[in-house]
Amino acid sequence: MDKNMKQRPVRCDGVGRRDLLKVGLLTGWGVGLSQYFARVADAQSQQRQTAKACILVWLDGGPSHLETFDLKPDAPAEVRGPFRPIATNVPGIQYCELLNQTAKVADKLTILRSLTSPLGEHGLANQYMLTGYEPSPALVHPSFGAAWSHLQPTPGALPGYVAIPKAGSAGAGFLGSAYEPFATQGDPAQPSFRVPDMDFFPGVDVERLDRRRAYLEQFDQRQAEFERSAPSSDPAFAQAYRLVTSNEAKSAFDLSQEPQDVRARYGPRTFGQSCLLARRLVERGVPFVTINYSGWDTHADLVLQLKEGYSGAKLGVGLIPTFDLGFSALLSDLSERGLLEQTLVVAMGEFGRTPKLNSQGGRDHWPRVFSVAMAGGGVRGGQVIGSSDRMGESPRDQPITPKDLAFSVFTLLGLDPNTELLTPDGRPVPLNQGGQWIQGLT
Repeated sequence: MDKNMKQRPVRCDGVGRRDLLKVGLLTGWGVGLSQYFARVADAQSQQRQTAKACILVWLDGGPSHLETFDLKPDAPAEVRGPFRPIATNVPGIQYCELLNQTAKVADKLTILRSLTSPLGEHGLANQYMLTGYEPSPALVHPSFGAAWSHLQPTPGALPGYVAIPKAGSAGAGFLGSAYEPFATQGDPAQPSFRVPDMDFFPGVDVERLDRRRAYLEQFDQRQAEFERSAPSSDPAFAQAYRLVTSNEAKSAFDLSQEPQDVRARYGPRTFGQSCLLARRLVERGVPFVTINYSGWDTHADLVLQLKEGYSGAKLGVGLIPTFDLGFSALLSDLSERGLLEQTLVVAMGEFGRTPKLNSQGGRDHWPRVFSVAMAGGGVRGGQVIGSSDRMGESPRDQPITPKDLAFSVFTLLGLDPNTELLTPDGRPVPLNQGGQWIQGLT
């Protein structure tokens, strides 16, 4: 809002006096309160549709909120843990001391400190966080990226949904194999890194591949005529064909084209180079990228795993310093290239860790409250939404469910959460059910 504009008087629930006057007039015309506010919400939802791409940083295993974005320095020693909080570039907001680079870009971040879920088992919690649906044996729901690639098909050679290096739990669910992410495999930090299956097999060239494609199209056409239905080619073959015959696609995955100073900025380790590859992909038009960074299931030796990385390390290369370097570089690089406002960045895991350290110097699964970091794509930076209690045990205010997070992610990506997807047997299933917009996010 322009600083010179006078702020409208608003109640504590966010409703202005002018809104109430409008309601009074509209009610006389047969439009009740619920319909009015539903229309207001729909209008606001339209205004939030700013993101053209999304980078999901999946911290597999459950990162500790108490060692990252929600430290408790005044709690007992067995709760507050081994690390201290430090100031960020936003007055009043503190992160863990191991996030010293991310602290310098806190003005770009919103930290949700009141995520809450009933699921503390990895597989079930993964599905809930990545889809917004509690798992059911009857139906596996699609992840954010799969739903996006289904509803927003991407023209051109590059896939609409890429996973680095693999999809993990962020799959296509009932949408089927056509919407599974394209997994890069390999290690982007290795000089020999190449995405498999993007080159011709020995003895196969473009001409021979074209003959195979023509044969497949003819086969589809004959089969379609026999079945009296529209022809449909194999989507997996179609994607493979586009990738192996497109120099543009091959170039997008080629990190050797990046200047050495840019590569160094992200750090030499796998996660940092994965972040660089994600930036490179969205810059070239890939709308959804998931980066899988595993190892966060820290039941023991918390300092060793989170800070040091290995015994005797003189410079911390553990999970948090590695995340800090790559994640902060990603946000800064996107911002400097003018991409952050149109790229939603979400960093999260499936749950948090127990408020008290266990006998092995680690923390166990704790879904009752945990943190998620968001930036770009219309998200207002430099703030914290929600809070946990003094011990980091439960939400203190504004509890946020995975359903709410999914609703908000879909909305920021310009997708209507009420959109219905069809299961293989033709049953309509809404993109999101039961979620609400996270107040204050934009």
